[in-house]
Amino acid sequence: MPTMASVLEDPTLERHFNGHKDAVTCADFSPNHKQLASGSVDKSLMIWNLALKTRAFRFVGHQDVITGVQFSPSGSLVATSSKDRTVRLWTPSMKGESTVFKAHTAAVRSVAFSHDGQRLVTASDDKSVKVWSVHRQCFIYSLNQHTNWVRCARFSPDGRLIASCGDDRSVRLWDTSSKQCINCFTDYGGSTTFVEFNSSGTCIASSGADSSLKIWDLRTNKLIQHYQVHSAGINSFSFHPSNNYLISGSTDGTVKILDLLEGRLIYTLHGHKGAVITVAFSRTGNQFASGGADSQVLLWRTNFDTKSYQEVLQQHSRRSTPDPPPHLSDIHPKVPHLHHPQSTAIRISQTVADTRSADPHVIELGHAVHSTMLLNGRTRLMPTQAAANRHHSNRLPACHVANLREEGWKGDESARREGSSLGSQIGAGGGGRGRREEEEETEEINPQEVLSGHQSSLDSTLRHIVQQLDILTQTVSVLEERLTLTEDKLKECLFQQSKIFKDVRSSGERRRTDSRETNGSSVHFT
Repeated sequence: MPTMASVLEDPTLERHFNGHKDAVTCADFSPNHKQLASGSVDKSLMIWNLALKTRAFRFVGHQDVITGVQFSPSGSLVATSSKDRTVRLWTPSMKGESTVFKAHTAAVRSVAFSHDGQRLVTASDDKSVKVWSVHRQCFIYSLNQHTNWVRCARFSPDGRLIASCGDDRSVRLWDTSSKQCINCFTDYGGSTTFVEFNSSGTCIASSGADSSLKIWDLRTNKLIQHYQVHSAGINSFSFHPSNNYLISGSTDGTVKILDLLEGRLIYTLHGHKGAVITVAFSRTGNQFASGGADSQVLLWRTNFDTKSYQEVLQQHSRRSTPDPPPHLSDIHPKVPHLHHPQSTAIRISQTVADTRSADPHVIELGHAVHSTMLLNGRTRLMPTQAAANRHHSNRLPACHVANLREEGWKGDESARREGSSLGSQIGAGGGGRGRREEEEETEEINPQEVLSGHQSSLDSTLRHIVQQLDILTQTVSVLEERLTLTEDKLKECLFQQSKIFKDVRSSGERRRTDSRETNGSSVHFT
């Protein structure tokens, strides 16, 4: 019998999307398969229409790198996270409107919707994971057991769990009802960069800066697959909707495609110049997208999922498991897979032209119409300075990312983590600074600093302020959780009182009825 790889068709490159002015950091397909969203170091959100000869939209509003993007399950909203410490909810229309959530005290690394679209989960460099209400546009609760930057957080398909990972080298699993960490996987040699549930919610996968990718069975809490197929850190990965395949993007410049049923690498794609920072399957799995340090978004036709899954099911029908086959817990061997991808590599020319359409016309769209800010434990609606800032932001000065392209996507993060004071970020010299940062330095220079020249004193003051803000945010989180518990207890007390009152009233009515009947009987016998 031929192997699975021999009967599958190769993935093909369909289109290039050129419009970002800097590295592409995140991407997601719309539920209706008509649009693709991407975020970038250039601070803009792009919405690409997948139909030919249609316009693309650039949404401007974030003040720093966009780190995460996701369509809501209905497709009516797009959420983005940014290093500017905010999360925005965009309406993907010509109006370009957005709502701003702000409660993190440091860069926000990821944002994701729950599968019912009611909640958002965010992960941040302030070491916290936060959950938000989409419709009420307010903060709900915070999860605070990570001891370093949190890189990624995701809801399980049923919404009962949250998985998160970060620079403390751990993957944590949280119960959304109890708000408690119910499991922690720590078998990593470096930072964990990305985490995701499979579509059935039975497994989570996590990737590391050490180039490893691991899959854990949540029913047994055991590691069931471990891949070491990249030569540099993995920045992103995505499960195929069938759970039979997984794609990963790495700083080594490649996209890898894994066959999870056979437990092996089947394709290596070389379409990007430099690091591949994001990969994502469409909701149906027939397409996937990749984005990288070369500022390009590439759209691929999957093809390798054309094999009938009925054949796969028949091949696995005799597996010794009580659960419906096939599933990952029955894959052997359960040891690291050290593959040699040369024989299965598919090299896509880096200069291949988009043969189907020219670059789409890009329409620039504006800033937020209002923002939601967490102040003193309450959510308040804040007006924005859209009119004042529109011209400045629409210029979108490109950030200099020579270091990012030479040393890899994550290289600058470790350097910043070692010198994490806010003052060092403001005062750092050299070519790594962008034009935007230099403009802000020029516009917002402190008169006291000019007169005294004591940079170290200012750095110390800023560090102290940041620490105090961090403590204040944690305090607010605790108070809000306590307030929620108090409200729940109050509702329960009111319900019990109402029940008791009804019982007392019905009891009194019965006594009055019995009394009248007794009086009537007495009169009758008299």
